[in-house]
Amino acid sequence: MRALSEAGYLEPTPIQVLAIPKVIEGHDLLGIAQTGTGKTAAFSLPILHHLNAKQVASKARHPRALILAPTRELAIQIADSIKLYGSYIAFKQTSIFGGVGQNPQVTALKRGVDVIVATPGRLLDLVNQGLCHLGQIEYFVLDEADRMLDMGFIHDVKKIVAKLPRKRQTLFFSATMPKTVSALAGDLLYKPVNVSVTAQATTVEKIDQSVILVPQNHKQIQLVHLLSDEAVTSAIVFTRTKHKANRVSLALNKAGIPSEAIHGNKSQGARQRALNAFKTGEIKALVATDIAARGIDVEAVSHVINFELPNVPEDYVHRIGRTARAGASGFAISLCAPDERSYLNSIEKLIKLSIKVTEGIKVNNDDIPPAEPKDARPPRRSSRPDRQGRLDRPGRQGRQGSSDNSKPSEEQGGQKKKKDSSVSQKQRPSRDGSAGGRRRGKR
Repeated sequence: MRALSEAGYLEPTPIQVLAIPKVIEGHDLLGIAQTGTGKTAAFSLPILHHLNAKQVASKARHPRALILAPTRELAIQIADSIKLYGSYIAFKQTSIFGGVGQNPQVTALKRGVDVIVATPGRLLDLVNQGLCHLGQIEYFVLDEADRMLDMGFIHDVKKIVAKLPRKRQTLFFSATMPKTVSALAGDLLYKPVNVSVTAQATTVEKIDQSVILVPQNHKQIQLVHLLSDEAVTSAIVFTRTKHKANRVSLALNKAGIPSEAIHGNKSQGARQRALNAFKTGEIKALVATDIAARGIDVEAVSHVINFELPNVPEDYVHRIGRTARAGASGFAISLCAPDERSYLNSIEKLIKLSIKVTEGIKVNNDDIPPAEPKDARPPRRSSRPDRQGRLDRPGRQGRQGSSDNSKPSEEQGGQKKKKDSSVSQKQRPSRDGSAGGRRRGKR
């Protein structure tokens, strides 16, 4: 209570009001709530309460609580919150996720921890190596379960659950409840208490949502125009692909709007630096793929801008949930190209709301950026040596091919055949047959 008071927690959120008493009573729980509604405190406060009530005397303690999250960012966020809430009680925790070396995580496990916050892949890797033991877990939390399944973690989750004791308390939280999530909840939970603070897939009421109709090749200009407004103090810009996130961030920086891209191809260090720069205000825009739709907990995000509409309508809910957090208001603006109208229709059907639509700004043809090539990646360079022992270099692809595994084209085959033919001419005997072998006949 002292830690919560110092953190400014005065009144519990609706999900906390409904969940905390049931979790303290020992029930399994199925909680449906949007991102940013206080789910982390809803499950971590009761767990810390129980851990503190039953302290372990041995220093070589085994993990007693396991919290699974779909992304590294969300795992770090949860771990930071638990550290804050447990400032004045004796417990140890560690975070386990990929993208970084495993040695510090293994060292923490050997010293003994009470709480593990982890992503499924790295945790399962350490379990398979015999470096992490889950046989004494008392409390198991699956957070953002729908996103976990969307990212393909279902098999890893089931393998991890098979390592847990049958007698445990399981807490299952999700923003949406599709059939796959409902089936998984049925397998994991025992006589659960169902808690829901909002209808499935509804959006936060305090978010002002709008759509701007704009051709695909006008979007960069429209985005720069939006971010140049002083009312936009900080914005998360969502794209569907990593490549597009990089290109959009580069275009914003060229336009004088500080930004960074964050996606799965970035190292964990680069992702954390970008996130910290966004939190401290060093950059105005964070350009992200849907990996960042969960796990970015920044209260001051004024705008969420969908540079591209998601092709999965539930992702729209998760994206715009990055604004209007902690009771604040926010804005969600989506740039919709003609070929994305079907995505917009699916989103409106899901959230049961008609989003207001406006036209984009007028753009001069001279201002339109050149169209992106279909494949902007450079051709793969071959490491196969040529006949003189030289490695393949740019400009030699016509003779050597673009990669070791590539099949020669008809043109390449013809050239090779011609060269072979010229070589065989040199090896043929003279007309008198002095070199031996088959004689060349007269034409």
